[in-house]
Amino acid sequence: MAPVSGYLGGVDQDIQVATTLDPKLQAIAERELEAVLAGEGAKLRAGQAALVSLAPSGAVLAMLGGRDYAVSQFNRANQALRQPGSAFKLFTYMAGLEEGGLAPDSKLLDAPVRVGNWQPHNYANKYYGEVTLRESFARSLNSVAVRVAMEVGPKRIAAAARRLGITSDLRPDGGLALGASEVTLLELTGAYATFANRGVGVWPYGILEIRDARGEVLYRRPQGAGPGRVMSPRVIEQMNDLMTASVEWGTGKAAKLARPAAGKTGTSQDFRDAWFIGFTAELVTGVWFGNDDNSPMNKVTGGGLPARLWARFMQRALDGRMVHDLPDGGTQVAAEDNVGFIDRILGKLSREDGREAKKDPNVERFFP
Repeated sequence: MAPVSGYLGGVDQDIQVATTLDPKLQAIAERELEAVLAGEGAKLRAGQAALVSLAPSGAVLAMLGGRDYAVSQFNRANQALRQPGSAFKLFTYMAGLEEGGLAPDSKLLDAPVRVGNWQPHNYANKYYGEVTLRESFARSLNSVAVRVAMEVGPKRIAAAARRLGITSDLRPDGGLALGASEVTLLELTGAYATFANRGVGVWPYGILEIRDARGEVLYRRPQGAGPGRVMSPRVIEQMNDLMTASVEWGTGKAAKLARPAAGKTGTSQDFRDAWFIGFTAELVTGVWFGNDDNSPMNKVTGGGLPARLWARFMQRALDGRMVHDLPDGGTQVAAEDNVGFIDRILGKLSREDGREAKKDPNVERFFP
């Protein structure tokens, strides 16, 4: 976790820290991640993985920064900068819907494309001709993503990513559309959470409250902290349409659940990184596989190990919970399964102690 000094300044006393972590979900994540790495991962030369699961509000419910904290304390969920590949197309298509006059049923040409001396290719050099925007996203067709980027420009794609919480350096060139700039798993998962949160921006956080040994409140997270609405209801609905297709029949079909789900796969060059970021109405989860020395895995794509681990974790994490439709761009449903336990904790703390907590602007962006 981030040092408490980032919240309070110098600390020279015993304190009590209330976090958002859910022990049950954390245990599920640990068990499933190690099972995949020890099984399929070992055969496919995938040495590491990371997982982050958030409530749609951004509360960190589970986080694994690697397979064994005792061996390595490096947190690959929020410290490792890796290329997201096609998982970054979220922002390319979002910009196309906002700025390019596109819609899920818009027709575009999937064929070889060249930008100056750069000629990106589809996976396996396979092209489909005229396709809808929905099909191009679901099949993760690079040529169409580049055409969308040419229409809106890389600066608008970068601006869309910034608006949804990406803080890592982004190179505003052609490769940005295909995920050539490096990001962390936590910030990318937080960006996807915006679509589960009906267009309200998300700042991932893990600390609810800090008290001293006498019970005095030193810090309490303000309710409603965050950037507010960052996307229109129309674009939320359209992007969720695209991401649902990815899971239902596209590259992310290994992540399909017995409840509505949406998301996107990502694979970097030479299979060095593989991602799946997705969500249901209740949880937003991101998964990354790769190697610390940046060596290639054995043809691991985002639709393989990451999508399968995502599905295993989500199935167990949501077992027994009510099924809800994916959120659209309208009013938040009154579903306790969404972020209810966080709201209950905050409400209980407020009733116990109405005194004003000490506020520190740095704590608005907690990255455990």
